[in-house]
Amino acid sequence: MTGRALGCLPAKVLPGQPRLAGLRMMARKAPAVLDRSHIDPAPLMLGNDTLGDCTAAGLLNHMRAVAALGGYQLRVTTGGAIRFYAESTGYVPGQPQTDQGGVEVDVLAYASRLGIHLEGGDYFPIWGTTDPQDRNALALVMAGLGAVYLGVLLSTSDMNQVEATNGACVLEADNSAYGDTTPGSAGGHCLLGWSYTGLTDTDTVGLLTWGSAATRCTWGWLRSRIMEAHGIVWPQLVLANGLYPTGPDLASLKQQNAEFLAS
Repeated sequence: MTGRALGCLPAKVLPGQPRLAGLRMMARKAPAVLDRSHIDPAPLMLGNDTLGDCTAAGLLNHMRAVAALGGYQLRVTTGGAIRFYAESTGYVPGQPQTDQGGVEVDVLAYASRLGIHLEGGDYFPIWGTTDPQDRNALALVMAGLGAVYLGVLLSTSDMNQVEATNGACVLEADNSAYGDTTPGSAGGHCLLGWSYTGLTDTDTVGLLTWGSAATRCTWGWLRSRIMEAHGIVWPQLVLANGLYPTGPDLASLKQQNAEFLAS
C-alpha cells in the first residue's frame, strides 16, 4: 500500500482573482465524453505520500498531463516539487511542524508571479477560477485546458476506500460501507480531474492523485466533495488538441492575471 497525505487548506477567494466566466470557450457545450484511456498522463507522487504538498504536486502533475496531451513529457522531481511547496507555502524542510499544506489560490498566485523552477526552465501559469458546481464548466476545463485543478473535502470513508483498494476504486458520495461520509471529516486534498465517461451523476471522472490515474469518482461524489476548481494555461507548453484558448480568450485571461498581479 502507498502512503497518502492531505494538505489542501479551505478554499478562499482573493481580491481580483482571475475567472474563466465570460470567456468564449466557457460558453460551449462540453463534449459528451472525454476518453483519454489511450494517453498516459504519468502522474507522480512528488512527496505527497509523506508531506501535505498536494497543492504543489497537483500543479506539477497538471504540467505533465498537458505535456502528455502534446505528445511529450516534462522531467519533474520530488525534490523540485518539495522546493516549490516550501516556496509557495512556507514549509521548511526538516521541520515537520511547518508542513501545514497550502491554499490553492495562494499557490497559483505565487506560481504566476514567481514561477515554478524546473530543470528545463521556469514556468509561469495563467489561471482562472470557475464555479465548482457547474459541471459543464468543469468538463470544458478538462477538455480545453488538459485537466482541472480541484480542491475537495475528503471524508473518512473516502480515505478508507482508497486505502482498502490501493486507489483502484470508484468513489461515490454514499460510500458509507467505509465509514463516515461527512465531507471534510478526513481533510482537504488537491487533485486533478482528467477525463470523464459522461455527464450524469453516475458517470465517472478520472482523477490524477497520489501518483496514480487509477482512482475514479462519480460526478455525484464530486458535487458532494468539491470546494473549488481552477483552469490553468501554461504558455510555455503546447497542447495538441486545438482547444487551448487563443485570441480574445487568451488575451482576456492574460489581462485578468496581469491586473491581479498588479493589485
